[in-house]
Amino acid sequence: MGSAHIIDHPLIQHKLSIIRDTATGPKEFRELVEEVATLMAYEVTRDFPLEEVEIETPIAKAKAKVISGKKIAVVPILRAGLVMADGVMKLIPAAKMGHIGLYRDPETLEPIEYYCKLPTDIQERDMILVDPMLATGGSASAAINFMKERGTKSIKLMCLIAAPEGIARVRKDHPDVEIFVAAVDERLDSNGYIIPGLGDAGDRLFGTK
Repeated sequence: MGSAHIIDHPLIQHKLSIIRDTATGPKEFRELVEEVATLMAYEVTRDFPLEEVEIETPIAKAKAKVISGKKIAVVPILRAGLVMADGVMKLIPAAKMGHIGLYRDPETLEPIEYYCKLPTDIQERDMILVDPMLATGGSASAAINFMKERGTKSIKLMCLIAAPEGIARVRKDHPDVEIFVAAVDERLDSNGYIIPGLGDAGDRLFGTK
């Protein structure tokens, strides 16, 4: 599965197992999704460039490295992406946040945008698009389209669990977008749910049915 970065750190795999478990309730589910997103953000930001600055320690002047003028925006796909976005923002508190809302047209099953609010300077920002599930890839691909239409140049997609079909769809539609996932599952079922997956992420996050 060379077309997506699989972040399989033991802590992430352990927490993901609890997230998947049907016995895990909304409060713990939310906390774990946020924690895993924070852990994944370490890898998603691994290639950020550094520059050298001079600082003063309590002992002496020293050369040290800081992230080089990177401007970041975190963009959750509503509503399930919100908790993941909070996890990323814990690591990068200076980032701005955008929001994209999509629904699926019941006739065509195509994703329709109902809300899109992005930072005004997105051309200068590296955007991290977050959504727990990459199932068919339709919503993620549409969200990336909406971002590109508004001038976004650099996008990374970060999901907890992906189906091979979803990875293939985003790769085909947007070969320039790097995909980061904690697990690649077997396949989709006839209703577009990931097997074994974790069910409906939004319902489990917010206690709805």
